[in-house]
Amino acid sequence: MKEVRHLIITGRVQGVWFRASMAQEAERLGVTGWVKNRSDGSVEAMVAGTSEQVAAIMNWARRGPPAAQVEHVAVEIGSGEFSGFEQRR
Repeated sequence: MKEVRHLIITGRVQGVWFRASMAQEAERLGVTGWVKNRSDGSVEAMVAGTSEQVAAIMNWARRGPPAAQVEHVAVEIGSGEFSGFEQRR
């Protein structure tokens, strides 16, 4: 069964390759959805997959790439159907 979660990641998460790194990790895990920067300096993502895949990408988001300093990841139930994982502007 597919799970979809909406994430808002705050901290030092822009300008540190967060979106590109998340897209690579999502592809590795088989997660679909999207990720984008927000004007307030946070990163927003919609992730979909099995409960194990979604848990794995959420765990990754709590750390992020090496240069990131994640302070908080807000998680809500998400929605949507996705065929891949894209970086949005």
